[in-house]
Amino acid sequence: MNKEINRRDFGAVLLVVTIWGGSFTIIKLGLHDFSPMLLGALRYIFAAIPAILFIRPPAVKPKYWITYGLTVGVGQFGCLFYAIHMGMPAGLASVVHQSQALFTLAFATVLMREPVSRSQVTGLGIAAAGLSFIGYNTGIAAIPLGALMITLAGAAFWGLSNIVIRKASADTAGRGEQLDMFGMVVWSSLIPPLPFALFALIQDSPKTIYSAITTLSGMSLFAILYLAFGATLFGFGVWSKMLSKYSSGQIAPLSLLVPVTGLLTAGLVLHEQLSITQWVGCFFVIYGLIITTFGLPQFLCVVQDEGA
Repeated sequence: MNKEINRRDFGAVLLVVTIWGGSFTIIKLGLHDFSPMLLGALRYIFAAIPAILFIRPPAVKPKYWITYGLTVGVGQFGCLFYAIHMGMPAGLASVVHQSQALFTLAFATVLMREPVSRSQVTGLGIAAAGLSFIGYNTGIAAIPLGALMITLAGAAFWGLSNIVIRKASADTAGRGEQLDMFGMVVWSSLIPPLPFALFALIQDSPKTIYSAITTLSGMSLFAILYLAFGATLFGFGVWSKMLSKYSSGQIAPLSLLVPVTGLLTAGLVLHEQLSITQWVGCFFVIYGLIITTFGLPQFLCVVQDEGA
């Protein structure tokens, strides 16, 4: 039987999803002074150092945390940073990024031969319809198609990283141990800085990069610290602790609040305006993810069973 989440822990989880939702707006602000790749490199440099001096490496084969660093760090956030740089609204990015659940489902089905339920297929279809509404470009809320596609690519890399975590968890479980997710995050943060730095040098000259670092504004420094310590170390640290303390069924669904806080933060700070069509799309994406996570509403299950 699951124990009830106490108020303090529930408040900590809400703080984490708020920080994660707000990080999309912070990325937008950080990109005022930095190129996407340079911002990514600085985020992970600060996340890894000095944390690796105090956190032991996860008890898994290095290939797992190296691959995780490439997929979730370079792949997921490299695409996300670049998409926002291209013009993807921060609020919509927080919604579209959650399509990682759909990619995770697809990759798990293909790579791990996991069965797919009727509710998951239904949720996937509803969320996909929502994404098409979001991508419908009209008026002031129009977004570049390329930015939308790269955001989806980032979500796909996130889905791949979830498969890496599942395989790493299975590896540790086979030895009677539990995966140290926080250690996984810290040590995998060593991987992205070098690829990000190389991409940054392709985008900009060394002089431009040096100038950006030595003349960074207070907002840029805040963005780096927020993403490294808030979103990465504090966020994953608290989230991992809560997952070890309570069942995943109690904690994981609360991540669905991330796009909600993402939309609210972007609206308040960046004054982003969405079209009616995009708001409808956001509703369908979130509703589809809820069905994928919790299953079909009871009345729909009854109707489908009667029609079978």
